[in-house]
Amino acid sequence: MDLLLWITIGFIIIGFGVLTSMKKGMESKLAFITANTEDVESSKKAKTIILWIISTTAWGIVSMVLIVWWFHNYYG
Repeated sequence: MDLLLWITIGFIIIGFGVLTSMKKGMESKLAFITANTEDVESSKKAKTIILWIISTTAWGIVSMVLIVWWFHNYYG
């Protein structure tokens, strides 16, 4: 097996592990925001949730690009 496949698999598995470990913290921050809508700290927590969503989306896009790139190199 080639190196690109192992990089792709490692990136996906490590990223999925990080996302699932951070999920509970994001849920508690969201619960805090919904309970305290006018608190100053809730805007800080909202920014972290937005950054988490952006980073999750970027991880998904990079994972798809790596998979397509591997298929292109392997079968192309």
